[in-house]
Amino acid sequence: MSADISETAVNNRYKSNADGYIHPAVKYGKRLFDLVFSISLIFLLLPLLPFIALLIKIDSQGPVFYQQQRLGRSRLGFRHQFSILKFRSMYTDAETGGVALLASESDPRITRVGKFLRKTRFDEIPQLINILSGDMSLIGPRPERPELTCEIEKKMPFFRERTYLVLPGLTGLAQINQSYLGSVNNLDQKLAFDHAYSLAISTPLSWLKTDVQIFLKTVLTVIKCNG
Repeated sequence: MSADISETAVNNRYKSNADGYIHPAVKYGKRLFDLVFSISLIFLLLPLLPFIALLIKIDSQGPVFYQQQRLGRSRLGFRHQFSILKFRSMYTDAETGGVALLASESDPRITRVGKFLRKTRFDEIPQLINILSGDMSLIGPRPERPELTCEIEKKMPFFRERTYLVLPGLTGLAQINQSYLGSVNNLDQKLAFDHAYSLAISTPLSWLKTDVQIFLKTVLTVIKCNG
């Protein structure tokens, strides 16, 4: 019973401090922007989605969409797993034996259409649903797979801490400044970018400045197909 009381106390303390350093204007401002942006972009891209689905089916066998478990943070302040949604950009047997692998820049598992989708970041479009549901934000640290996170934490303890107070994002500082990592040994900079973002959104002014810069650079990346 004492163990249950102790665990409850820790959870209550964590919940009360979950958004402690993030200004309320940032918290609600980000959510409002996420909703407006996601709904607007879904309607804007709606005519394009059937053509993307058709190209995927013509190019390789398998489903149009791909779901994968990721670690994130719920809106209540607790970490949780959720199912991320993407357009399939790899062959269906990309992970033989179910072993999780990081994607690399010239990954042979990526289909021809998949290369285009990744360059333009069109493969990420279905994640607008994840943003609407509150599992993700437009901007934030990239959510990692649970099994890869466990492997990463052997080399970098507390790696998952970077998303405890911030919703994982479709784009972010790490995403716009790094290409595919390919190995868990190349994650030092990613972690630094993710923590830098968490600190940058502690006040409304720094949040607006940081998110606008990330958003504009993401748009430029999509236009130049440098994803």
